[in-house]
Amino acid sequence: MPTLDQLGEFDRQGFLALHRVLDPATLLDPIVAEYDTVLDRLARHLVAAGELPEPYDDLEFAPRFMRIVAETGQTFSQWFDPALPQGDVSTDTPLWTGPAIFRLLTSDALLDVVESVIGPEIYANPVQHVRIKPPERLVARELATGQHALAATSWHQDNGVVTPDADGSEILTVWIPLTRASTRHGCLTVIPGSHRGDLYTHCPGSPAGLEIPESVLGRDRAVPVPLDRGDVLLLHRRTAHASLSNTSDEIRWSLDLRFNPTGQPTGRSVHPGFVARSRSRPASELRDAGQWSALWEDARARLAVDSTFAYNRWDSDAPACA
Repeated sequence: MPTLDQLGEFDRQGFLALHRVLDPATLLDPIVAEYDTVLDRLARHLVAAGELPEPYDDLEFAPRFMRIVAETGQTFSQWFDPALPQGDVSTDTPLWTGPAIFRLLTSDALLDVVESVIGPEIYANPVQHVRIKPPERLVARELATGQHALAATSWHQDNGVVTPDADGSEILTVWIPLTRASTRHGCLTVIPGSHRGDLYTHCPGSPAGLEIPESVLGRDRAVPVPLDRGDVLLLHRRTAHASLSNTSDEIRWSLDLRFNPTGQPTGRSVHPGFVARSRSRPASELRDAGQWSALWEDARARLAVDSTFAYNRWDSDAPACA
C-alpha cells in the first residue's frame, strides 16, 4: 500500500512507482503460463496458413515469440490483447480474456493500491492492453513499411486515447511488467508534473499511434522508470509518457490496466467494463472470469455488425500537427 507521502508524490508528480506489490508466483506466472497456450495456438495457425515452417514448440515463450516475429516480421499483438481493436472487428477477431488476467484484475493486492488513489467503488475500465515488445531489431520490416509495431511507444497521455466524455473521469493507469523492464528493455519514461496542465494535442499518423508533437511538449524533463517483476507504476490520466526502445536481446512484456470510480464514463462505451470492487454494494462485483469473457464476446459480435463508434477525437490537420 502506498504511504501518505507516496500519495502526495503521486499528486505532485503524476506518477508513482511501487515495488514488490504483486506476488509473481501467484499472480504473474499464471498469466505467463496462460499465454503459452495462446502462442501455441498462433504458431499452429501460422503453420496451417503456410506462413511459418514449423510451430517451434520445443522453445519456451520468449524465444518462441521472437522466432515467430523474426520469421514473419509481425508481432500479432491482437492475438494477445484482452481488448478489441478500434476498427475492422469481425466475428473471429482474436483477443484473449483468460482467467489468469481476470484474477489479476480482481486481486486484492492490486485493488488495494487502486482504492488508495480513486476510492472504494472501483470499475475495471475496458481500455486494457498487453504489450509484448521484442528487441526492436526484429521488427525492422514492420517499421520500414510504416505498420504499427510494438516498438517504442510515442509520447501521449492516456486521457488522449479515450473519448471526450471521459475527460472528467478519474481514470488511473496501472502499468505492470511481466518481465524485467530496465531502460535497455524499453521501460516507460514520464514527464513529471505534466498531468497538471491541460490535455495536449495528439497527432494521428505515427506508426506507433497517436503522438504529442515535440513542438507542443518538450522531452527534456523526461524521467525513465525501470521496474522489476512484482512492481507497478501508477499513472495519472494526463501524465505524458512514452516507452524507450527495446535494445536488449529479450522481450519486454507488460500489462497496462485502467480503473475508474464506478459510474464515471470509461471513454470506451462500446467496450465492456465491470465492477471490480464495491465497498457499498459487494453483490455488484463481477467474480466470474467466464462472464467477463462473455461480455467481450458479445461486444465482438455487436461490433462486427456495427463499428461506427468514433474512438479518435484528433485531427491530423491541427496546426500543431503540421
